[in-house]
Parts: sequence; C-alpha cells; structure tokens
Amino acid sequence: MDVTLLGTGAPQGLPRPGCPCAACATAVGDEARAATALLVDGVLLVDLTPGPAFAAARAGQSLAGVRQVLLSHPHDGPAMEVPAGLPTPGRVADGRELALLDGHRVRALAVDIPGTGYEITGAEGERLLYLPPGAAPAGLTGPGEGHSAHPDAAHGGGPYDLVLLDVLTRPDALARLRATGAVDAATDVVAVHLDHEVPPGPELHRRLAAVGARAVADGSSLVVGEYHAVPDLPRRTLVLGGARSGKSAEAERRLAAFPDVVYVATGGTRDGDEEWAERVALHRERRPSSWRTVETCDLVPLLTGPGDGQAPQPPDGPDEGAPLLIDCLALWLTRVMDEVGAWDDATWEASGRRALRERTDALVAAVRATRRPVVAVSNEVGSGVVPATAAGRRFRDELGRLNAAFGAECEQLLLVVAGQALALRG
Repeated sequence: MDVTLLGTGAPQGLPRPGCPCAACATAVGDEARAATALLVDGVLLVDLTPGPAFAAARAGQSLAGVRQVLLSHPHDGPAMEVPAGLPTPGRVADGRELALLDGHRVRALAVDIPGTGYEITGAEGERLLYLPPGAAPAGLTGPGEGHSAHPDAAHGGGPYDLVLLDVLTRPDALARLRATGAVDAATDVVAVHLDHEVPPGPELHRRLAAVGARAVADGSSLVVGEYHAVPDLPRRTLVLGGARSGKSAEAERRLAAFPDVVYVATGGTRDGDEEWAERVALHRERRPSSWRTVETCDLVPLLTGPGDGQAPQPPDGPDEGAPLLIDCLALWLTRVMDEVGAWDDATWEASGRRALRERTDALVAAVRATRRPVVAVSNEVGSGVVPATAAGRRFRDELGRLNAAFGAECEQLLLVVAGQALALRG
C-alpha cells in the first residue's frame, strides 16, 4: 500500500497566511507545508489540501483514479476545492467499515474531538492509522486511567505498520497508542498537521526524533509496511541548563509520548515557602495527567529495580520498567550533602568527603546498570560569579563532578540555553 502525502501541515498550512512569527518566516522550501491530505494507492483520498490536483501532479501522481474521498475533520482552513470528476467528499460513521472494490478496507474510529480517525487496511493486510489534527482515539485510556480495548481489538490486527497523527500537539495520543500495543518499536510514526508552534528545520526534526517519530516533506510517498529506521531512542539522557533555561520543559517533552512515566521529584516540600510551592504547582500542571509522581531522593532502588512496584510493565520489555524523569540532580546533591554534613568544614574533612563520594559513586553505578529509560535534569553552574563561601564553592565543585560522572553514563547529553537544546552527545 502506497501513501502519498499531498500536504503535511495544519489546516491553515505552514506558514500561516499573514502570520509574522519566526516559525512561519522560516517555513520555506521543504519546510513549507499545505494542509494534510493522503492519497492511498491512487484510489482513496483522505482530506483535501488546497489545489489537490496540482499537489498530486507535483508528487508525480494523478487523481483520475480516485474512487472515494473521505474527510476527517471540520474544515477551518482555506476554502475546500473539489476538482471536477472527484466523488463527493464524505465521512464514515464511527465504527462503520467501508470496503472498496480494489480490496482496501476503511474503518472509522471515534476520536476525542469533532472528527473521525481512519484505519486503512490494504489488500495484503498492511495497516495504517490516520488521526485528524489535535485528536486522540476516543475511549483509548492511558496508564493510570483505567483500561479499554486496543483500538482495533475487534480485528485483532496487532500494531499498525504506519501511524500518521498530530504528534506535537497530542503526544499523549502517541503515548496511549503505545500503552495499548497499537504502536510498537517497528511502527513508522509520521507527524502530520504540522503548525507553527515549533520552528521548522532542525528543531522540528530533533523534537520528533526524541519521541520516536519523524516528519516528511509534502509530496513524499511512503510504502506501508516497508522497513524504515525508527529514530534510535537513547536509554539515558542528561539535560543540563541554567535557571529558567527551559531544561525541565525539555526533559518533560522527551517523555510526553511514552506511557507509564514516573516523575521523580527530588525537591520534596518546604513548609511555609509559598514561592517554592508555586514552582512545584506549575511543574505539576504541565505534566500529563497519566504520569505518577514519586517524591524521593532515594534514586538507586528506582534505577536498579525492574520497576517502581506500581506501574504496569510496558509492552516493550517486562524487565525494563517504566521510564523515569528525575528532576533534579542538584536538589538530590543538596539533600545528600545535608545528610553527610558536607557544609561544615571540619565534618567535610573528617568524613563528609568520603561519604559523599560513596553516595555519588553508587548513583553513577546505578545509572550505568539501569535497564529503565531515564531522563535526568541538572543545573549547569560555575560559569559565573565564584561563590563567596567555602560551602558554596564546595557545592559548585561537587555538582560539576556529579554532572560529569552522570553524563558519562548517558547516551545523550543536552545543554539548554534560552529554551534551545544543544546536543553535546547523541
């Protein structure tokens, strides 16, 4: 089954008409995108892009053989153009199946916004799932939200070969598909309905690769079921950055499309500190509702165990455990230095230095041996004013050593500056 993407953008396209933002200003060449539309084997057209006949011709295709035109969502972009000779566009009722004469089968799936998702099966059994912009399958619950059937449980088809969805706006939809086994490590996940929330070019492709997805240019043709190298997801990632650099948001984005995430908060609570309480509340509000939070600095058992004792095991490995997001190592180090008496000069020299080394060595060894996906956050300090106290300088030095040792065990190392992630490794 061949799928040609006549467009890959949001309903208003990219760049948006009249929009002065930086993302729209730089959306040129292959990064300019018309509204998403799919041409399947030259006979089925799903959604309409402006100038569909010209879009097909630019892709080396023709609409002359189209026998069915389906719409997936209410149209709020440029006026729809239906070329002469094409069937009247329509929608399939949720749960109903449409059989085409050439052997394709189309099943309509309910989604959680106005619109319809489509599962398309080719004559040889290859299968794709297409979701409208901003949509996730309705009734498909994520981890911690109860249980529901696999979206194609009635057909028993297993994982899809190709999934096309709004990855950037609805990473939770991808997480839910992964949680039910509808998407596995071999599924080709292609982002469509791309809008101007993320700058195009390298940043767009970096963010998609971080969640195991990719984007293609308008006019690209895909062979459903053909092997395509899925982005290699690192098991361990360390995200560094200064205060308010966006490092925590970057770390959270990297796991937003995965199920069963355990958020490990090392900061704990601070009675009477309203500013700290506000920071914690803001972090919680932007996390997916399916994530579970563990407030602890006891990181070694979480890293070395097969799971946290609460999460269901993910479909890609019973001994791997749920992904961990650790935020952050600087607060972990502060707690450990408290416990070993590292702030007092005499205690530090007598026993604190040795005790801290033992604790950090144990943490680094656990990271080296872990089988769980881990994204950890830490502060990058020491590039500015030298702390005025010996204790402050001690913390700066020990955090630098911890970051270096922890980062040495990670496949990917990122530095976030002004909200932009720079890859130091991986």
